[in-house]
Amino acid sequence: MPSPDTALPGRSELMPGSSAHDVLGHPLRPPFPAGIECAVFALGCFWGAERVFWQQAGVYTTAVGYTAGFTPNPTYEEVCSGQTGHSEAVLVAFESQRVDYATLLALFWESHDPTQGMRQGNDKGTQYRSGIYFKGNAQRDAAQRTMDVFQAALLAGGRGTITTEIKPATEFYYAEEYHQQYLARNPTGYCGLGGTGIHLRDSRLP
Repeated sequence: MPSPDTALPGRSELMPGSSAHDVLGHPLRPPFPAGIECAVFALGCFWGAERVFWQQAGVYTTAVGYTAGFTPNPTYEEVCSGQTGHSEAVLVAFESQRVDYATLLALFWESHDPTQGMRQGNDKGTQYRSGIYFKGNAQRDAAQRTMDVFQAALLAGGRGTITTEIKPATEFYYAEEYHQQYLARNPTGYCGLGGTGIHLRDSRLP
């Protein structure tokens, strides 16, 4: 991982892109309507990760981008160089009266292998690390609580130690337009996600 001093300098210009979600039809960028909350997750290549969340009932919109790094407004190539510190992430805007954060956390834990460090399957690099970037104490506490429960379930299933980082949400930089809803535009495109077969929702939550 680079440090703030060694990361690429980036740029001040925002990444241009489409204004509406290809599947859900709602805006990709805030401001969002009243009652919409946001969550940010990283679980490997963001193409497949985004599809996991847009298929969930109650999700208002999703977008892919870069977060938890140092370089402002990075390009995909810069992120892949390992010199920006970012993870590939998904912004999930959800209707809190229809789907709760706990459900999104279950999707997160069950849709990838959170024990792999700086990789996910065949995708290797710091940008593919697992992460939950919380907004407020309630999200932080829920993330930590579910991680503890899922860790116990993983160990019981013969799996290893979770490497997911749980950090406060920082700036979310939208990825290039061609990455947004990539698997809706390219249904046979690459998706490297693979869960462990262990389900958080089968575990006992405190």
